[in-house]
Amino acid sequence: MSSFRITGKQKLSGEIVPQGAKNEALQVLCAVLLTPEEVIINNIPDILDIRNLISLLADMGVAVKRLSADSYSFKAETIDQEYFHTREFYTKSASLRGSVMIVGPLVARFGKAMIPKPGGDKIGRRRLDTHFLGIQKLGARFTYDPVEKLYNIEAEKLRGSYMLLDEASVTGTANIVMAAVLAEGITQIYNAACEPYVQQLCKMLNRMGARISGIGSNLLTIKGVQSLRACNHSLLPDMIEVGSFIGLAAMTGSELTIKNVQYDELGIIPDSFRKLGIVVERRGDDIYVPAQEEYEIESFIDGSIMTLADAPWPGLTPDLLSVFLVIAAKARGSVLIHQKMFESRLFFVDKLIDMGAQIILCDPHRATVIGQGNRLMLRASTMTSPDIRAGIALLIAAMSAEGVSVIHNIDQIDRGYEAIDERLNRIGAKIERID
Repeated sequence: MSSFRITGKQKLSGEIVPQGAKNEALQVLCAVLLTPEEVIINNIPDILDIRNLISLLADMGVAVKRLSADSYSFKAETIDQEYFHTREFYTKSASLRGSVMIVGPLVARFGKAMIPKPGGDKIGRRRLDTHFLGIQKLGARFTYDPVEKLYNIEAEKLRGSYMLLDEASVTGTANIVMAAVLAEGITQIYNAACEPYVQQLCKMLNRMGARISGIGSNLLTIKGVQSLRACNHSLLPDMIEVGSFIGLAAMTGSELTIKNVQYDELGIIPDSFRKLGIVVERRGDDIYVPAQEEYEIESFIDGSIMTLADAPWPGLTPDLLSVFLVIAAKARGSVLIHQKMFESRLFFVDKLIDMGAQIILCDPHRATVIGQGNRLMLRASTMTSPDIRAGIALLIAAMSAEGVSVIHNIDQIDRGYEAIDERLNRIGAKIERID
């Protein structure tokens, strides 16, 4: 298990470029299974989850070529159906949450799929009902082995259907879309997720020959086609990393320029930081965050306490609430952080409290942060990262604390952030990786 040793109170300066979007990559990499032709994907982040998924695809029989540091070629001409019955497949796919999105493409193209109950972050229940109920409506049959924790899915022929999703699940929507593009007839998905990741997947599939309309809305209409062709696709910058860098600049009082962020795809993320008093300035397609001595949380128009809550897109993404929580501790004023989706994601606040932050964990979903402004002097601490997003929040806290902190289990951070220590060290951080 690796760790970070962080020397806090270092001022950052300069420019940093966000990696490609992790959540988009997990979707579009699974989409290469829909065609026997070559698919080229650019701006792929070199992170643990993505490396594991690419390795899984290669083991399944996909011809994978690395064209450059962040570009790959994939050709799923043949798939080894026997591999799905091996212990290696079970172990690899069970350890990766994104592996569930191979189900839609495999059932659509080959009529069958098998997947163990996937892993991922320990942030509460992450049910798969939306994925499976949607694909069932297209005509697939599901069985579940509770002993092996294994799902088996089969379908002679998928047929289009109208469906109203019980939740606007991003990965669930992506999985159903990938199954529907090769289904016979018309599929309508209402209450579909409309995050930029899903939009990017739909645009990529259309370039491959799919017929998807309503992209960017919560009603997708898909006219099934018989086959898909080759394409070239580039990932968006990772909006979660962009938000993490904004929070890091604010928390450390640093001047930072975040390059090539695809600003128009960030939704309300910049304005959400402005609600905490952080100056976020757009310069072309870059974000400039000036050094600030202090920032103050706004209140609502009637004077009541500010609330930041996650919501389906175009609402605030839940993946940034951990960052908002830690940077609010150094603001002046109070804010209620309401994490609606996952009931365990706020449990890392005890580590921030140990460092000196004033936070009240109201219940598994809500935390009140009493910002102390410049009076807050976070203490160095030794911590363990419980998940990707809490991990980056703890790293931000450690970088603003007095003294030397240690974060264990940084494999969780590596799952979502490419060489984060090296990139931050280049702009002034002092982070040492300990294996």
